[in-house]
Amino acid sequence: MNAVEMIGITKRFPGIVANDNIHLTVKKGEIHALLGENGAGKSTLMNILFGLYQPDEGEIRIHEKKVTITGPTMANKLGIGMVHQHFMLVQPFTVTENIILGDERTSSGFIDYKKAEQEIQKLSDQYGLKVNPRAKIADISVGMQQRVEILKTLYRGAEIIIFDEPTAVLTPQEIDELMAIMRNLVKEGKTIIFITHKLKEIMSVCDRVTIIRRGKVIDTVNVADTNENQLAALMVGREVSFEVIKEEAKPTRTVLEVKNLVVEDQRGVPVVNGLDLEVRAGEIVGIAGVDGNGQSELIEAITGLMPIKQGKISLNGKNVAHLKADKGTRARRITEAGVGHIPEDRHKRGLVLDFGINENMVLQNYYQSPFSKGWTIQYDEVNKYANRLIEEFDVRTPSHETLARSLSGGNQQKAIIAREIDRNPDLLIAAQPTRGLDVGAIEFIHRRIVEHRDKGKAVLLVSFELDEILKLSDRIAVIYEGKIIGWVDPKTTTEEELGLLMAGRAKKEGQ
Repeated sequence: MNAVEMIGITKRFPGIVANDNIHLTVKKGEIHALLGENGAGKSTLMNILFGLYQPDEGEIRIHEKKVTITGPTMANKLGIGMVHQHFMLVQPFTVTENIILGDERTSSGFIDYKKAEQEIQKLSDQYGLKVNPRAKIADISVGMQQRVEILKTLYRGAEIIIFDEPTAVLTPQEIDELMAIMRNLVKEGKTIIFITHKLKEIMSVCDRVTIIRRGKVIDTVNVADTNENQLAALMVGREVSFEVIKEEAKPTRTVLEVKNLVVEDQRGVPVVNGLDLEVRAGEIVGIAGVDGNGQSELIEAITGLMPIKQGKISLNGKNVAHLKADKGTRARRITEAGVGHIPEDRHKRGLVLDFGINENMVLQNYYQSPFSKGWTIQYDEVNKYANRLIEEFDVRTPSHETLARSLSGGNQQKAIIAREIDRNPDLLIAAQPTRGLDVGAIEFIHRRIVEHRDKGKAVLLVSFELDEILKLSDRIAVIYEGKIIGWVDPKTTTEEELGLLMAGRAKKEGQ
C-alpha cells in the first residue's frame, strides 16, 4: 500500500519554478529518501505535503485517498508530521509544554500536565527517545531538542513523518542515535520521508531514494541496487570527486598564536582552559573534538565575540586579546585585522535573515569604499558585488534582493562562505563550513579553502566531520575539556587514534 502519492506537483515562486511536475510515491512502512542539491526543491515539496505551501498544480493522495492539505493542522489530522531542520521550540518552556503547545488537552477546564507528561514518557520509552518531559528546552542538547520535535509529531498521532535535513546540526554520535530512532519508528509501523544530501546516511538507513535536480525528479532507485558514486552523479549531473586534491603544505610565518587562553562561560566555569595553538600562513590546521569541549568558545574568543579571562591571542604578531573597541566593536577590529569567520550557526552569527542577500554579502565591509560614500550605501556597487559572488559560488536565489531567510540552508551557507573567502583574510576560521551542503557544493568549497591556503593564508578548520578534518587538514589538533591534548599528522593517523584522543586519552611522547 502507498502511504503518500504526489502527482504532477508544480510550485512556482517569483523568478523560479521550485517543483516542476513532480511525481513521488512513498510506500507504507519504508524510509524513503529525497536527495538533491541545495535548492533542488526537496523542502518545498515536503512543505506542500505538510500544508505550509499550496501547489499551483497537481494532487496528493494519502493512503490512496485524494486529499487537500490546507495547512499543518489538516496535515496532522491526516497523520502527517514534520521535523523541521531549524527547530520550532520555545526555549524557556519545558519539553512537555512544547509538545502540547497548540494541542492542549484539558480536564475540568485546566490543562492536565501530569497526564500529558505520562503520555510523553510512554511515547519516549516506546520509541527509545530517552527524553525527560520536565526538562527545559534551553537546558538540553541540540540532539535532544530534535527528539522533542519527533515526540511532538508522535503526540499528535503522526503515521507519516517527514525529516527535513535532520542531521545538519548533529554530532556524529547523535546522527547514529537518530538513525537507530528512525529504524525503531519504522518497526512500529511508521513511514518516514528523509530529506537529505548525505549519501552515507541514505545507504545506511533508507529503502528507496528519489533524486531531484533543479525542481524535477531524475529517478527513484532501490538503495540496495546503487552506491554513493552513482547517487552523487544523479544528484549533480556529473561525476563527483570525494577526495581533496592538494599539494604538500608550505607553511611560513605564524599568523595566529594562542597562548594559555582561558575563557569562562556565564557561570564563571572555564570552558577553554589554558589552551595553546599556532596556525601558520600556508597551512590548514584542523581541530578535532567531541562537541562541547570548548571549540565554540575558542572561535568566539579569537573573533572577538566572547570576552577572555586570561591569555594571549596574536594575529600577525599583534596581541588582539584585549583590543579596545574605540572604533566599532572588538569583533569589527579583529575582522579589520585580517580575520574571516564562517560561523557554525549561520542564523545566529552568519546572516541577518530579514536582509537581502546583497546586504548580507557586505555585512563585514558595508561602511568601506566602494560600498559606502559618506553616510550613504552605494547599492549599485553592493548589487554588482553580490551578483558576482552569487554567480561565482553558485548561490541559488531568484534575485540578489531575495531575503536570506527565503533561501535553502545550503544556499545560505554558500552565501556566507562567498562573503568570507572573497575578503581574502590572512586567517580564515571555518567552523562546520560544509554543514548543510550537498556533495557537489562540498567539493567546490573544499577546493576554495585549499586555494586560500595556497595563496599563503592561514586556515583554522573546526568540524565534527572526521572525513573533512582528515582530508583537508595539514595538521590536526585534538581538543578535550578546553585544551589541546595532542597533535597528529592526517597522513599517518587513523580514525581510531583520533577517536581515542577525542575521548581524552593523551598522546604519549614519541607517538
